Amino acid sequence: MTQQTPSGKEKLFTRYQVFVIAVLSFLQFTVILDFMVLSPLGALLMDQLHVTTKQFGLVVSAYAFSAGIAGLLTAGFADKFDRKKLLVFFYAGFLLGTVLCAVSPNYEMLLFARIVTGIFGGVIGSVSFAIITDLFKMEVRGRVMGFVQMSFAASQVLGLPIGLMLANRFGWHAPFWMIAGAGALMGVLIVLKMRPVDKHLHLKIDQNAFHHLFATLARSDYGKAFLATTLLATGGFMLMPFGSAFSINNLGIKLDQLPIVYLVTGVTSILFGPLIGKLSDKIGKFTIFAAGSVLAIIMVAVYTHLGVTPLWELIGLNVVLFVGLTGRMISSSALLTAVPDAKDRGAFMSINSSTQQISGGIASIAAGLIVFQTTSGKLEKYDILGYVVIVSILLSMLMLYYLNKRIQKKLHSQKPV
Repeated sequence: MTQQTPSGKEKLFTRYQVFVIAVLSFLQFTVILDFMVLSPLGALLMDQLHVTTKQFGLVVSAYAFSAGIAGLLTAGFADKFDRKKLLVFFYAGFLLGTVLCAVSPNYEMLLFARIVTGIFGGVIGSVSFAIITDLFKMEVRGRVMGFVQMSFAASQVLGLPIGLMLANRFGWHAPFWMIAGAGALMGVLIVLKMRPVDKHLHLKIDQNAFHHLFATLARSDYGKAFLATTLLATGGFMLMPFGSAFSINNLGIKLDQLPIVYLVTGVTSILFGPLIGKLSDKIGKFTIFAAGSVLAIIMVAVYTHLGVTPLWELIGLNVVLFVGLTGRMISSSALLTAVPDAKDRGAFMSINSSTQQISGGIASIAAGLIVFQTTSGKLEKYDILGYVVIVSILLSMLMLYYLNKRIQKKLHSQKPV
């Protein structure tokens, strides 16, 4: 796991492990960007494809639900193949779906393309996390997750502005071509340079895929982890769909000021990601999760009760809020990698990813049922939405507390995973 430098100090990661972290981070960047870029393209799509708001909402949610279903269907097979081959297969399918988005001439084709993209793209995260668990010891997974999860912020800071610039100049198809082109180059690099990840194939695994799936679902400790993921997704996805509308209509922020808010928030997340990952390894993953959760609760309570707010104040509040949310995301992801046994990692990660996708989709729909827009454009009941998010954060803290106790007991009773 460590290498000696010329000065005699141990390096935390080998050169190959740094390569793997970079590859997985880039894959997450393209997958997240593909998902995120659709929302800001809404105005162009609805105009050029004559799509209603209801139809556009279906296009957005189709990805999440197809990704969730795909994760469940592939869970039973996830531990029966070399994880590198699985990664290449699903990433190729994801790129195919992205190309289909780029060439879609109408709403029906675009909806189909988003379903294809979700089916393949939704599984990539779970395969990546299984690879991280296989290749990196628990003591450094916080750092690894810190870098990999930076892809969310990077897609916001780098990907979205570039994608929107291309869309404004060349049409809404252009961002999808950009993602497909960059992804194809990375795919070739994975095929040529990445080593097989197949040690789990030597373990005793139920050969019947459905037995393996249901056995994984039936484990009570796994069930608690899936419930924790549901609560984590609820807290994370409920505020996102209406964030820009709330900023413009309730807080008085101008449309052309929003990129500044996203840019500063994203850069901050990029800077804090590795630091949070390092602290979670040193101080404790649950400790950082709890600290991030408390910070998020305070900021959600403040943010959802704001009135007209100066730009600089909103940027500051967003930065602090996202530091809390980033701390929760990185530390919980690292903590949950220790839950499954080695023989169940692929299945567990697939089910967990599906749980996250489906829960996120349901949370977005639930948020739409709570919040409503008045004729003036102002959003009402946003404070109620904040209370629901706070309750979900508190419940997730309780679930992670008990899971952490079980994990610590497991790690002390056997060799490190």
